[in-house]
Amino acid sequence: MDEPILKSIADTFEGPVYVYNGDQIQKQYNRLKNAFSGVENLQIKYACKALSNISILGLMNSMGSGLDTVSIEEVQIGIKAGFDPKKIIFTPNGVSMEEIERVASLGVQINIDNLSVLEQFGSKHPEIPVCIRINPHVMAGGNSNISVGHIDSKFGISIHQIPHIIRIVENTKMRINGVHMHTGSDILDIEVFLHAAEILFDTAMKFENLDFIDFGSGFKVPYTDNDIETNIEELGEKLTQRFNDFCKNYGEKINLAFEPGKFLVSEAGYFLTRVNSIKQTTSTVFAQVNSGFNHLIRPMLYGSHHQIKNISNPKGKERFYTVVGYICETDTFGSNRKIAEINEGDILMFKNAGAYCFTMSSNYNSRLRPAEVLWHKNKAHTIRNQETLDDILSNQILIDFSQKVEVS
Repeated sequence: MDEPILKSIADTFEGPVYVYNGDQIQKQYNRLKNAFSGVENLQIKYACKALSNISILGLMNSMGSGLDTVSIEEVQIGIKAGFDPKKIIFTPNGVSMEEIERVASLGVQINIDNLSVLEQFGSKHPEIPVCIRINPHVMAGGNSNISVGHIDSKFGISIHQIPHIIRIVENTKMRINGVHMHTGSDILDIEVFLHAAEILFDTAMKFENLDFIDFGSGFKVPYTDNDIETNIEELGEKLTQRFNDFCKNYGEKINLAFEPGKFLVSEAGYFLTRVNSIKQTTSTVFAQVNSGFNHLIRPMLYGSHHQIKNISNPKGKERFYTVVGYICETDTFGSNRKIAEINEGDILMFKNAGAYCFTMSSNYNSRLRPAEVLWHKNKAHTIRNQETLDDILSNQILIDFSQKVEVS
């Protein structure tokens, strides 16, 4: 997006604001579709935990996407956004049987990653087809917190436990209609992905009458100008050939599914925040902004890198700044970054702010969460109002302490 447009949007809000470029989201969606154009039955299911605003979900639905969800609330929001429940997959971890049953009653595809839960659900509801999430024991991902397919992960059923799955299926007479895996996020080497794919193909051959194979996602997007990203086109070429060969061996043409989240929305997002003050110490120049890890926690939680640019003075002389927030803890967005000279009141733009940014925000320090804006068809649409103090207090209850209590 053009920086003058972003600055104009920022100037209309009192506090920080997230802006999402709908055209960029569409571009990434089409890029993935084109990479796998050789697959007859391709299903793209947006992983909405990345960015779950109902208007973003509506945009995904309008493009023909399905939905990947991890909570009943995400399912409910997805349905309100217009998704057909049949195009939604529910892949929870550690939720109650009651929640799984409530989601199943809505007609959503259930994906189970626990032997005990699989047996319980199959015993009670053998008529409901279920997908199984496999842990391929492949270490992949850019951070230990987002690598979810290794042997010690809490996610998925171990490939070594396939005989147990088969026993449960035989005993309950339930039907397995899909197999699923997700190794982690920010996968650089497509050979790692293809290795895990072979494990999933081997697993799928053990089950009859499957409707789909789901490869999750984890595609890496670039965070800097020269950063490495997953070569989607090369992956598409290689995995398409292998998937089509699998279908021939399997004897049926089944669906190939992906669940991209970050890949679709990360680069489309910008976080805009205003500089409150400049603070010079003996060795550091701090740019202190009207935000903190209550709005953008990824740099502190994952050590993630977000490019920061001063869009109020884009051609200014570059200096080194450490950009920090207003939270009463250490909340450093970037240390010793080379940024065009910053003055109080300037707008700083954080790139790659579309995925796992607003969705991980909070009211820590009783701060208000920011507004969200979607740039769509050359127009800025507010898709979430900035919070107010009334929003924070809406579910809190103040007890009446005016009455004195006598102590005998």
